[in-house]
Amino acid sequence: MAVDIDASEDLKLLGNAAFKSRHFSRAEDLYSQAIEKHPSNPVLWSNRAAAHLHLEEYGSAISDATKAIELDPSFTKAYYRRGEAQFSLSHFQEAVGNFRSAAKLSPQDPMLRKRLQESERLLKIRKFEEALSMPEDTTSALRNIVLDDIVVEESYTGPKMERQAAEDGEETAADRYVLTRAFVLEMIEEFKQQGKVHRRFLSQIILESYERLRELPSLVDVAVPDGNHITVCGDTHGQFYDLLKIFELNGLPSKENPYLFNGDFVDRGSWSYEVIMTLLAFKALDTESVHLTRGNHESKSMNLIYGGY
Repeated sequence: MAVDIDASEDLKLLGNAAFKSRHFSRAEDLYSQAIEKHPSNPVLWSNRAAAHLHLEEYGSAISDATKAIELDPSFTKAYYRRGEAQFSLSHFQEAVGNFRSAAKLSPQDPMLRKRLQESERLLKIRKFEEALSMPEDTTSALRNIVLDDIVVEESYTGPKMERQAAEDGEETAADRYVLTRAFVLEMIEEFKQQGKVHRRFLSQIILESYERLRELPSLVDVAVPDGNHITVCGDTHGQFYDLLKIFELNGLPSKENPYLFNGDFVDRGSWSYEVIMTLLAFKALDTESVHLTRGNHESKSMNLIYGGY
Protein backbone atom coordinates (compact mmCIF):
# COMPACT_ATOMS: atom_id res chain seq x y z
CA MET A 1 0.00 0.00 0.00
CA ALA A 2 1.33 3.42 -0.97
CA VAL A 3 1.87 5.77 1.94
CA ASP A 4 1.42 9.51 1.52
CA ILE A 5 2.78 10.97 4.76
CA ASP A 6 2.47 14.61 3.70
CA ALA A 7 -1.19 14.29 2.69
CA SER A 8 -1.87 12.35 5.86
CA GLU A 9 -0.30 15.08 7.99
CA ASP A 10 -2.35 17.76 6.26
CA LEU A 11 -5.55 15.83 6.88
CA LYS A 12 -4.57 15.27 10.51
CA LEU A 13 -4.08 19.00 11.04
CA LEU A 14 -7.50 19.68 9.52
CA GLY A 15 -8.96 17.01 11.76
CA ASN A 16 -7.32 18.57 14.81
CA ALA A 17 -8.81 21.96 13.91
CA ALA A 18 -12.28 20.45 13.50
CA PHE A 19 -11.89 18.61 16.80
CA LYS A 20 -10.83 21.81 18.56
CA SER A 21 -13.94 23.51 17.15
CA ARG A 22 -16.03 20.60 18.51
CA HIS A 23 -17.04 19.44 15.03
CA PHE A 24 -16.42 15.85 16.02
CA SER A 25 -18.12 14.14 13.08
CA ARG A 26 -16.04 16.23 10.68
CA ALA A 27 -12.89 15.44 12.66
CA GLU A 28 -13.72 11.74 12.58
CA ASP A 29 -14.05 11.85 8.80
CA LEU A 30 -10.76 13.73 8.33
CA TYR A 31 -8.88 11.33 10.59
CA SER A 32 -10.33 8.43 8.58
CA GLN A 33 -9.00 9.99 5.37
CA ALA A 34 -5.62 10.49 7.04
CA ILE A 35 -5.53 6.84 8.13
CA GLU A 36 -6.12 5.77 4.52
CA LYS A 37 -3.02 7.74 3.54
CA HIS A 38 -0.86 6.51 6.44
CA PRO A 39 -2.42 3.52 8.26
CA SER A 40 0.67 2.75 10.37
CA ASN A 41 0.58 6.06 12.26
CA PRO A 42 -0.74 5.36 15.81
CA VAL A 43 -1.51 9.05 16.42
CA LEU A 44 -4.20 9.01 13.75
CA TRP A 45 -5.93 5.99 15.24
CA SER A 46 -5.77 7.52 18.72
CA ASN A 47 -7.11 10.85 17.46
CA ARG A 48 -10.03 9.15 15.76
CA ALA A 49 -10.69 7.27 19.00
CA ALA A 50 -10.97 10.66 20.73
CA ALA A 51 -13.55 11.80 18.16
CA HIS A 52 -15.49 8.56 18.65
CA LEU A 53 -15.53 9.24 22.40
CA HIS A 54 -17.15 12.63 21.97
CA LEU A 55 -19.73 11.10 19.63
CA GLU A 56 -20.45 8.38 22.26
CA GLU A 57 -19.29 5.70 19.79
CA TYR A 58 -17.54 3.76 22.53
CA GLY A 59 -17.06 0.47 20.70
CA SER A 60 -15.35 2.25 17.79
CA ALA A 61 -13.22 4.23 20.25
CA ILE A 62 -12.00 1.00 21.86
CA SER A 63 -11.21 -0.51 18.46
CA ASP A 64 -9.21 2.51 17.28
CA ALA A 65 -7.35 2.93 20.57
CA THR A 66 -6.46 -0.78 20.51
CA LYS A 67 -5.04 -0.38 17.01
CA ALA A 68 -2.95 2.59 18.20
CA ILE A 69 -1.59 0.50 21.09
CA GLU A 70 -0.70 -2.35 18.73
CA LEU A 71 1.29 0.13 16.64
CA ASP A 72 2.89 1.79 19.68
CA PRO A 73 2.61 -0.07 23.03
CA SER A 74 4.00 3.01 24.85
CA PHE A 75 1.30 5.39 23.60
CA THR A 76 -0.18 6.87 26.81
CA LYS A 77 -3.12 8.66 25.19
CA ALA A 78 -4.30 5.49 23.48
CA TYR A 79 -4.49 3.63 26.82
CA TYR A 80 -6.29 6.60 28.34
CA ARG A 81 -8.84 6.83 25.54
CA ARG A 82 -9.50 3.10 25.56
CA GLY A 83 -10.00 3.37 29.32
CA GLU A 84 -12.42 6.28 28.88
CA ALA A 85 -14.52 4.30 26.41
CA GLN A 86 -14.61 1.26 28.68
CA PHE A 87 -15.47 3.47 31.65
CA SER A 88 -18.38 4.95 29.70
CA LEU A 89 -19.66 1.43 29.01
CA SER A 90 -19.37 0.60 32.75
CA HIS A 91 -16.59 -1.91 31.98
CA PHE A 92 -14.74 -0.79 35.09
CA GLN A 93 -12.37 -3.78 35.29
CA GLU A 94 -11.02 -3.09 31.80
CA ALA A 95 -10.98 0.67 32.42
CA VAL A 96 -8.83 0.20 35.53
CA GLY A 97 -6.31 -1.85 33.56
CA ASN A 98 -5.97 0.81 30.87
CA PHE A 99 -5.76 3.74 33.28
CA ARG A 100 -3.07 1.86 35.21
CA SER A 101 -1.08 1.31 32.02
CA ALA A 102 -1.42 5.00 31.15
CA ALA A 103 -0.47 6.08 34.67
CA LYS A 104 2.69 3.95 34.57
CA LEU A 105 3.72 5.66 31.35
CA SER A 106 2.87 9.15 32.68
CA PRO A 107 3.05 8.90 36.49
CA GLN A 108 2.97 12.69 37.01
CA ASP A 109 -0.33 13.26 35.20
CA PRO A 110 -2.96 14.22 37.84
CA MET A 111 -5.91 13.62 35.48
CA LEU A 112 -4.82 10.04 34.92
CA ARG A 113 -4.53 9.42 38.65
CA LYS A 114 -7.99 10.88 39.18
CA ARG A 115 -9.59 8.71 36.50
CA LEU A 116 -7.81 5.64 37.83
CA GLN A 117 -9.06 6.31 41.35
CA GLU A 118 -12.61 6.88 40.14
CA SER A 119 -12.70 3.69 38.09
CA GLU A 120 -11.19 1.72 40.99
CA ARG A 121 -13.87 3.13 43.31
CA LEU A 122 -16.70 2.14 40.99
CA LEU A 123 -15.17 -1.28 40.43
CA LYS A 124 -15.16 -1.85 44.20
CA ILE A 125 -18.81 -0.80 44.37
CA ARG A 126 -19.64 -3.18 41.51
CA LYS A 127 -17.89 -6.09 43.21
CA PHE A 128 -19.53 -5.28 46.53
CA GLU A 129 -22.96 -5.22 44.91
CA GLU A 130 -22.29 -8.50 43.16
CA ALA A 131 -21.19 -10.08 46.44
CA LEU A 132 -24.44 -9.04 48.10
CA SER A 133 -26.67 -9.62 45.10
CA MET A 134 -29.88 -11.58 45.56
CA PRO A 135 -32.34 -12.88 42.95
CA GLU A 136 -33.99 -9.86 41.40
CA ASP A 137 -37.29 -8.85 42.94
CA THR A 138 -39.62 -7.76 40.17
CA THR A 139 -41.92 -5.97 42.62
CA SER A 140 -41.67 -2.21 42.21
CA ALA A 141 -40.16 -0.40 45.20
CA LEU A 142 -42.96 2.13 44.75
CA ARG A 143 -45.34 -0.44 46.19
CA ASN A 144 -43.69 0.10 49.57
CA ILE A 145 -44.50 3.81 49.62
CA VAL A 146 -47.47 4.61 51.85
CA LEU A 147 -48.30 8.26 51.30
CA ASP A 148 -50.39 8.50 54.46
CA ASP A 149 -47.33 7.57 56.51
CA ILE A 150 -45.31 10.55 55.24
CA VAL A 151 -46.02 13.47 57.54
CA VAL A 152 -45.74 17.06 56.33
CA GLU A 153 -44.18 18.89 59.27
CA GLU A 154 -45.67 22.16 60.45
CA SER A 155 -42.27 23.76 59.91
CA TYR A 156 -42.47 23.06 56.16
CA THR A 157 -43.11 26.30 54.27
CA GLY A 158 -42.76 25.15 50.66
CA PRO A 159 -45.49 24.42 48.09
CA LYS A 160 -48.34 22.25 49.31
CA MET A 161 -50.95 20.28 47.43
CA GLU A 162 -54.59 21.09 48.09
CA ARG A 163 -56.37 18.93 50.62
CA GLN A 164 -59.29 16.89 49.36
CA ALA A 165 -62.17 16.25 51.75
CA ALA A 166 -64.65 13.39 51.60
CA GLU A 167 -68.34 14.04 50.97
CA ASP A 168 -69.13 14.05 54.67
CA GLY A 169 -66.49 16.65 55.36
CA GLU A 170 -63.93 14.19 56.70
CA GLU A 171 -60.50 14.01 55.09
CA THR A 172 -59.88 10.81 53.18
CA ALA A 173 -56.78 8.80 54.04
CA ALA A 174 -55.86 7.69 50.51
CA ASP A 175 -56.48 10.97 48.70
CA ARG A 176 -55.68 13.56 51.31
CA TYR A 177 -53.87 15.73 48.76
CA VAL A 178 -54.69 16.38 45.11
CA LEU A 179 -52.22 17.37 42.41
CA THR A 180 -53.24 20.59 40.66
CA ARG A 181 -51.73 22.79 37.98
CA ALA A 182 -51.38 25.55 40.58
CA PHE A 183 -49.21 23.28 42.72
CA VAL A 184 -47.02 22.33 39.74
CA LEU A 185 -46.40 25.99 38.99
CA GLU A 186 -45.56 26.68 42.64
CA MET A 187 -43.20 23.70 42.63
CA ILE A 188 -41.44 25.01 39.51
CA GLU A 189 -41.03 28.42 41.15
CA GLU A 190 -39.60 26.77 44.28
CA PHE A 191 -37.10 24.85 42.14
CA LYS A 192 -36.29 28.06 40.29
CA GLN A 193 -35.37 29.67 43.61
CA GLN A 194 -33.23 26.59 44.43
CA GLY A 195 -35.65 25.52 47.15
CA LYS A 196 -36.89 22.06 48.08
CA VAL A 197 -40.30 20.42 47.91
CA HIS A 198 -41.50 18.00 50.58
CA ARG A 199 -40.98 14.34 49.80
CA ARG A 200 -44.67 13.67 50.57
CA PHE A 201 -45.71 15.62 47.48
CA LEU A 202 -42.83 14.37 45.34
CA SER A 203 -43.72 10.79 46.24
CA GLN A 204 -47.29 11.38 45.12
CA ILE A 205 -46.09 12.83 41.81
CA ILE A 206 -43.86 9.81 41.24
CA LEU A 207 -46.65 7.37 42.10
CA GLU A 208 -49.26 9.11 39.95
CA SER A 209 -46.94 9.48 36.95
CA TYR A 210 -45.89 5.84 37.36
CA GLU A 211 -49.52 4.74 37.17
CA ARG A 212 -50.06 6.78 34.02
CA LEU A 213 -46.90 5.47 32.35
CA ARG A 214 -47.48 1.81 33.22
CA GLU A 215 -50.85 1.93 31.47
CA LEU A 216 -49.15 2.78 28.18
CA PRO A 217 -47.71 0.33 25.64
CA SER A 218 -43.98 0.41 24.98
CA LEU A 219 -44.63 2.02 21.58
CA VAL A 220 -47.03 4.95 21.75
CA ASP A 221 -48.70 6.50 18.70
CA VAL A 222 -49.34 10.22 19.20
CA ALA A 223 -51.91 11.66 16.84
CA VAL A 224 -51.58 15.32 15.84
CA PRO A 225 -54.84 16.40 14.17
CA ASP A 226 -54.81 18.84 11.27
CA GLY A 227 -54.43 22.38 12.51
CA ASN A 228 -52.86 21.22 15.79
CA HIS A 229 -49.19 20.98 16.75
CA ILE A 230 -46.73 19.22 19.04
CA THR A 231 -43.34 20.45 20.22
CA VAL A 232 -40.49 17.91 20.13
CA CYS A 233 -37.54 18.51 22.49
CA GLY A 234 -34.18 16.76 22.57
CA ASP A 235 -32.00 15.93 25.57
CA THR A 236 -32.51 18.14 28.63
CA HIS A 237 -29.72 16.45 30.67
CA GLY A 238 -30.37 18.18 33.97
CA GLN A 239 -30.52 21.69 32.49
CA PHE A 240 -33.53 22.98 34.42
CA TYR A 241 -33.18 26.61 33.39
CA ASP A 242 -33.03 25.57 29.74
CA LEU A 243 -36.30 23.70 30.30
CA LEU A 244 -37.82 26.85 31.80
CA LYS A 245 -36.63 28.84 28.78
CA ILE A 246 -38.38 26.40 26.47
CA PHE A 247 -41.62 26.87 28.42
CA GLU A 248 -41.13 30.64 28.40
CA LEU A 249 -40.72 30.72 24.61
CA ASN A 250 -43.27 28.08 23.73
CA GLY A 251 -45.78 27.97 26.58
CA LEU A 252 -46.45 25.47 29.35
CA PRO A 253 -47.56 21.92 28.51
CA SER A 254 -51.30 21.41 28.05
CA LYS A 255 -53.65 19.43 25.82
CA GLU A 256 -53.64 22.36 23.43
CA ASN A 257 -49.84 22.75 23.64
CA PRO A 258 -48.42 19.22 23.97
CA TYR A 259 -44.74 18.28 24.18
CA LEU A 260 -42.69 15.22 23.33
CA PHE A 261 -39.42 14.96 25.28
CA ASN A 262 -37.00 12.48 23.72
CA GLY A 263 -35.35 11.03 26.81
CA ASP A 264 -32.07 11.83 28.59
CA PHE A 265 -33.75 13.97 31.22
CA VAL A 266 -31.01 13.44 33.80
CA ASP A 267 -27.20 13.28 34.21
CA ARG A 268 -24.41 15.72 33.31
CA GLY A 269 -26.35 18.84 34.31
CA SER A 270 -26.71 19.94 37.93
CA TRP A 271 -30.53 20.03 37.96
CA SER A 272 -31.53 16.50 37.01
CA TYR A 273 -33.88 16.19 39.99
CA GLU A 274 -35.73 19.39 39.12
CA VAL A 275 -36.04 18.47 35.44
CA ILE A 276 -37.43 14.97 35.95
CA MET A 277 -39.83 16.00 38.72
CA THR A 278 -41.22 18.85 36.59
CA LEU A 279 -41.80 16.57 33.60
CA LEU A 280 -43.34 13.81 35.73
CA ALA A 281 -45.62 16.36 37.41
CA PHE A 282 -47.01 17.49 34.07
CA LYS A 283 -47.36 13.86 33.00
CA ALA A 284 -49.28 13.02 36.16
CA LEU A 285 -51.41 16.15 35.78
CA ASP A 286 -52.41 15.41 32.18
CA THR A 287 -50.99 12.47 30.28
CA GLU A 288 -51.85 14.08 26.92
CA SER A 289 -49.86 17.25 27.63
CA VAL A 290 -46.44 15.59 27.93
CA HIS A 291 -45.07 12.48 26.24
CA LEU A 292 -41.84 11.03 27.62
CA THR A 293 -39.55 8.54 25.91
CA ARG A 294 -36.75 6.72 27.67
CA GLY A 295 -33.21 7.67 26.66
CA ASN A 296 -29.99 5.79 27.27
CA HIS A 297 -29.45 7.92 30.40
CA GLU A 298 -32.60 6.54 31.99
CA SER A 299 -30.57 3.54 33.15
CA LYS A 300 -28.58 2.59 36.22
CA SER A 301 -25.25 2.19 34.42
CA MET A 302 -25.30 5.68 32.89
CA ASN A 303 -26.58 7.23 36.14
CA LEU A 304 -23.67 5.73 38.07
CA ILE A 305 -21.24 7.43 35.70
CA TYR A 306 -22.91 10.80 35.34
CA GLY A 307 -24.67 11.40 38.67
CA GLY A 308 -28.39 10.77 38.26
CA TYR A 309 -28.38 7.50 40.21
